[in-house]
Amino acid sequence: MTSDACPLICGVDEAGRGPLAGPVFAACVILDPARPIRGLADSKQLEPERREELALRIRERAFAFAVASASVEEIDGMNILQATLTAMRRAVEGLGVAPTQVMIDGNRCPMLQFPTKAVIGGDAKVRAISAASILAKTARDALMLELHVARPEYGFDRHKGYATPEHIAALRLHGASQFHRRSFAPVREVMLQASLF
Repeated sequence: MTSDACPLICGVDEAGRGPLAGPVFAACVILDPARPIRGLADSKQLEPERREELALRIRERAFAFAVASASVEEIDGMNILQATLTAMRRAVEGLGVAPTQVMIDGNRCPMLQFPTKAVIGGDAKVRAISAASILAKTARDALMLELHVARPEYGFDRHKGYATPEHIAALRLHGASQFHRRSFAPVREVMLQASLF
């Protein structure tokens, strides 16, 4: 397959901008028209089991894909937006092929050496972005299960680091772990309260 015969459209999406803990992930996918994948959709609209099935299929059938992340330290150091754009850039740079165009979910694009376009709601409109959203989400969820093994008291296996009542209660009880984003207000508030006692 060449870009002359068929444009190499690379879809990019992230997972984990909102949680209070864990890295932010990004993935990029170039789909292979000769190996279609049925059922691609925004990862948030899919049941976990279906996401895992589709992630396996994407990895088997995509023309190219890559997954990358930005750490909690990077999130705290540069802010979540810049960390997300960094993870996206790392994913595209890890692709191994030069895309004809990169289509990013959202309204901001990382600095790339390829033609780039932001697509608001792209995870529901562009199949390659849908595929990227699935890879980013499943990769991040898998890591959060590993973090749960290290620190089970926070319940990362259930809420994946999001600010659920259970997670906030665990934060107040146990304080912030090495996996928490200290620049995020709920974590910062818990740490501030702890320092007052």
